[in-house]
Amino acid sequence: MNKFFSVSFLLLVALNVSAISSAQASATPIRELADFAGVRDNQLVGYGLVVGLDGSGDQTMQTPFTTQGLGNMFAQLGITIPPGTNMQLRNVAGVMVTANLPPFTRPGQRLDVVVSSVGNARSLRGGTLLMTPLKGVDGLTYAVAQGNLLVGGAGAESGGSSVQVNQQAGGRIAGGALVEREVQVALGAGGFLDLQLREADFGTAERVVQAINRTFGREVAGAVDAGLVRIISPDNDNDRVRFIARVQQVNVTPLAPPARVVINARSGAVVLNGQVTLEPAAVAHGNLSVVIDTAFGVSQPSPFADGRSVVVPDSNISVREQVGALKFVQGADLMEVVDALNALGATPTDLMTILEALKAAGALRAELEVI
Repeated sequence: MNKFFSVSFLLLVALNVSAISSAQASATPIRELADFAGVRDNQLVGYGLVVGLDGSGDQTMQTPFTTQGLGNMFAQLGITIPPGTNMQLRNVAGVMVTANLPPFTRPGQRLDVVVSSVGNARSLRGGTLLMTPLKGVDGLTYAVAQGNLLVGGAGAESGGSSVQVNQQAGGRIAGGALVEREVQVALGAGGFLDLQLREADFGTAERVVQAINRTFGREVAGAVDAGLVRIISPDNDNDRVRFIARVQQVNVTPLAPPARVVINARSGAVVLNGQVTLEPAAVAHGNLSVVIDTAFGVSQPSPFADGRSVVVPDSNISVREQVGALKFVQGADLMEVVDALNALGATPTDLMTILEALKAAGALRAELEVI
């Protein structure tokens, strides 16, 4: 990444954060800030077999679990395979099937499933998933998946050459799972509803409590801690549903997030939020490079001399240091911080080092997070 990208990237971040800061000045519905305890998805997983592949399935000699799974399925269908039979099947693949079970899902409803190969199958295109039980963390079966796969990737090979677009070892089945068991959600247990903030903050929790109590005209909510608000629940189910819907529509203005700088050490991306400020500081930035250049020459003896030709290395070592003068940096708001950092003329990689040094010097008023 070059210096122009650094300037453009930081300016783009500044514009986006400025827009976000303006949006935060308005109220936000509680449904976008918090969730009621127990109202959540549940993850399901199962092992199954995909059949009907065009010679692109597992190599059964290297994936014995595929042959074992197929043998178990045949046994359940009343088909007996003679012992010692070497099944060389190239149109079958062992797969893991995953799905999310949303809250309040009833038996008979359908779920989307994701199918991923666990063996060495080259492609699942054109395959059909056989009936696969999907289990929860408690080991119980909550859904059963089956259907034809939709694979987004494509590939071809001929004469020892091949080409592939996207991933072919995985696919999806829209509505491929049928729910067989529901997860009970105990709302209002003990006469209370627990509202969990997605980002724990004492100030936001206080504002949520005040907004709810102001909406209902009485003390129905109280903060347990920075991430949990407990609300008195109606006893009747119908009243509880109306009460929850009304709570979710209550508008709250959350507190601004703390000043934070996020650095992605792998990609070199640097992101600043609108609360970041820079205290007065002076920064000198320069690059030091050591170049070692080795040239090989041949040393030959004089004519009729008793000697032999040898290769002689000739090394030249040079040290180059880029001039880095002290530059004053200071910023009271995000645009001033961006201008001050861009004035250093540093690449995003160098910018990470500068920000860490500013934080150590106490000039960067923000949390520094490296991911």
